[in-house]
This record gives sequence, C-alpha cells and structure tokens, in this order.
Amino acid sequence: MLLIKNGNIYTMAGEVIENGSILIDNGKIVEVGKDLVAPLDAEVIDASRRMVLPGFIDGHTHLGMWEEGIGFEGSDGNEMVDPVTPHLRAIDAINPMDEGFEDAYKAGITSVVTGPGSANVIGGFATAIKTYGKRIDDMIIKDPVAMKIAFGENPKRVYNSQNKSPMTRMATAAILRENLFKAKAYLEKKESAKGDISKMPEFNLKMEAMAMVLKKEIPLKAHAHRADDIFTALRIAKEFELDITLDHCTEGHLIADYLAEEGKAAFVGPTLSNRSKVELRNLSFETPGILNKKGIKIGIITDAPVIPIQYLPICAGLAVKSGMDEMEALKAITIYPAEIVGIADRVGSIEVGKDADIVIFDGNPIKDLECKTYVTIINGEVVYCNCC
Repeated sequence: MLLIKNGNIYTMAGEVIENGSILIDNGKIVEVGKDLVAPLDAEVIDASRRMVLPGFIDGHTHLGMWEEGIGFEGSDGNEMVDPVTPHLRAIDAINPMDEGFEDAYKAGITSVVTGPGSANVIGGFATAIKTYGKRIDDMIIKDPVAMKIAFGENPKRVYNSQNKSPMTRMATAAILRENLFKAKAYLEKKESAKGDISKMPEFNLKMEAMAMVLKKEIPLKAHAHRADDIFTALRIAKEFELDITLDHCTEGHLIADYLAEEGKAAFVGPTLSNRSKVELRNLSFETPGILNKKGIKIGIITDAPVIPIQYLPICAGLAVKSGMDEMEALKAITIYPAEIVGIADRVGSIEVGKDADIVIFDGNPIKDLECKTYVTIINGEVVYCNCC
C-alpha cells in the first residue's frame, strides 16, 4: 500500500484538493481526500508544497515505432508499398525498450496512443499503452483504439514517387471510400450467412479490420492538417456514419465554428516545430485555445518523435501563453485525451477505482521550465524518483 500525503492534488475531476492525500493499493486508487489514514506498514511519499497530477496522456504518437537514433532499422511505422494496410497492428512494431519511453515517464507522461504513420490512406490499428514496461502485451490499456487514415500531402508524396495512386486528394478519398464499401459488403455477406460456412465470404484480414470501423467498435483516426482535408475526413465519416477524431487539425482555428457544429474531438499538434511543409503554413499555438473555447474537446499532442515526447507539458504551456485557459490545457493532456480515445475508465484523472498513474512535480509543469518531476507512479509502482 502507498500513501501520497500533503500534496496539492489536481484530480481533473473536480476541485483542487489542497494538502490532500491519495491512498493506493494493488495498482489502483482506493481513496482520495484529506487526512487519510493508511496502515502503519504503508509506504509514504510526502508531497508537501508540490503539485500532484494524473499521469499525462499523449493521444497521438508513434512512440516505439520510430526508435530514437536508429534510422531504417528502427523505423517501423509506414509500410510504403500499399496505400491500404488496415490489417497492420501497432503492437507488432513497438519496442518498449526504446529510450523514448524513459523520456516519457521521467517527464510525467504515463500513457500514450501510438500507431502507424501517415504514408498510407489506411495505415492500420493504433493502440493505447502505458509508458513503462518491457513487454508490450503487459503495457496495453486498450487495443485497438482507432484505425489510422491519412489525407493531404503525405499519401500523395509517397505514392507519386512510386508512380501509382494516390497522386491526388481525389484518389485518396476514393481509395478510402472504395475500401469502406468493400468492407460493408463483406460484413453484410458474413451477417447474411448466419454462421453457414458455405455462404461465408472468403476470409479477408483487411476487411475484418475495416469491419471494426463500420461497427463503430473503433473510430477513424484521421491525419488532416489543412481545412479542406479536415472537411473531406468529416464528409466521408458522415457518408458511412462512422466515428472519427481529427488528428493534427492544424487549420482548425480557421474553421472553428464549423467544427463546433460537427461536434468531433481533435488532437492538436505537433506545434512545437517549424512550418516544414505547405500544410503547416497556418501552424499556431492559438489553435488549441480557440477550439477549446468553441466547446470542442481537444487533446494536445507531440506526434512523437516529431516533437520529443518529454515536451508535451511545454506544448500545453505554450497553448496557455497563446490564450488557452490553464486548467483546460492541463485537461488537454490528461482527462480529455483519455475520454476521446475511450480509456477514461482507467486513466486521465485521480479518482477512486482508476489506475494509480500519478505524477508529483516540484512546480507547475506547464508554467515553469525549471519544474522537475519529483515522482512518477504507474500502476501504483514508483517508476521514477527524483527525491534525493
């Protein structure tokens, strides 16, 4: 049993509890409040005058799929020979021993969504995992959490260089539609067969994967920077009545009123970077705050390793500097991404029954560049301690 005492607890589920305590047992939060009593043999962490937060969550990364400092041998996020690869699974490519994971939990990031890149129109399954462990199977929070799709510049560039489709935005949209229609027909045949093997369609792993999207078991995770690409993603999702998140959403601030009407969540970023391509010409740290104030649920992301994962709280701080409310920025790297990807029953806030993923900071991590992580706890285990 572990007791955190005397901390200023930002639960992300209510008011800040000043000089509060958290009791942890068997990897779960069992009590939160003031003046908690723990067994005499409980381990105690004194968080006096420190900020206690739920572990941070980055809702869009490629952590462990593009390994630190390795190059081709550690690059496992894009299968750039076929624009349609929905059957690929991120968990088969993640290396949990990559240095990026240690960078993450030392900075207070305890959970991430990681998945395929944006070379293909349909890239494959993304997964939600903890950032501490040696075996990916033991780190999974939810798998899969989404199907990666991509619009705009990236699929065009990759397949134009191979002199094959898609070379245009029209082809990208058409390829996605075609495979959704194929999956719909495949699913209808399976359902009409009613278990009769002789009437079942020939097994197709790609269509099995896409069927999960059509049945709304997982959403589309749409790489879309430019406003027109965002609208195309929404258009196709409406046509097939699918769930979708808008990932990157770089020009979201230019169409904020329209996005508010659509009511879809967005992962905004990576913004701590230069305008490296045409789609990023309207890159701005104002975007998260503008969308948030319109009532759109957002998560702030690094797209690691595009931006190093440890700079997630800095990205939230720069969003505050550009007009976002401070508490909303904290929620955008805790409870909001958890809710968007469907893992809020386990992570994202400090509440009884949830996983004990808790971080103690010496200061405010999104306001103070000199702020240090004091302790990181994942599943009730102290995985990093800067106490000495």
